[in-house]
Amino acid sequence: MTTRTPLIAGNWKMHGSVTSSRQLISALCSGATRDGGPIMLLCPPYPYLHAASEVLKGETVVLGAQNLAVEPNAGAFTGEVSGLMLRDFGCEYVIIGHSERRALYGETDSVVANKFIVAQAQHLKPVLCIGETLEQREAGQTQAVVRQQIQKVMDCAGPSAFASAVIAYEPVWAIGTGLTATPDQAQEVHSLIRNLIGEQDAIIASEIQIIYGGSMKSENAKELLAMDDVDGGLVGGASLDAEEFLAIFRAA
Repeated sequence: MTTRTPLIAGNWKMHGSVTSSRQLISALCSGATRDGGPIMLLCPPYPYLHAASEVLKGETVVLGAQNLAVEPNAGAFTGEVSGLMLRDFGCEYVIIGHSERRALYGETDSVVANKFIVAQAQHLKPVLCIGETLEQREAGQTQAVVRQQIQKVMDCAGPSAFASAVIAYEPVWAIGTGLTATPDQAQEVHSLIRNLIGEQDAIIASEIQIIYGGSMKSENAKELLAMDDVDGGLVGGASLDAEEFLAIFRAA
């Protein structure tokens, strides 16, 4: 059985200030000693990436971004940030296709697949977010939605691209709602995701980190992370509280 290193990622969304970001990162670094244990990944808003990269120098905590431009090259794209710029700040990961990007900013499966390709071309590891809405779950469409979202990336990037990626299953109905998938519900979908990739490449499927992104908190982290195919968490609100986030990290 392949041993996968747990990944605990903090998505700060549109929160923070320079001062609060530095304070939070310092507090997290003090409690995030690795010793071969989980990886801690922090994804602050764009304006605070520089401050974060300065604080993280010499630390084991890694830096990521919440999004990147779909355009691969520099150009007249007002308001966009390229993967090369993110690398310049020391980012190693980037979140791709978060449900809020899909729902609020109209990112289609095609756009997400293109961003996935661009991220890897610019030496960033994509954290590919997939998941179903409450309506889709109640209609019994969870498997179909998850398969479609993964298949689009696989068709565009090829199965081998998943050897350098992370998948985050985020049931949209459990984000910011106070609802959370049960450990068994999470395991069922994570197992499905691993099997879908395994249809193309069994080795990549056994090694890829599949993390859970639906309201993971210190109270439920241990039970979720105990599931065979749950390899970490993409944590939203709880990542803004140092003690809460460290508790999740320790649970991993």
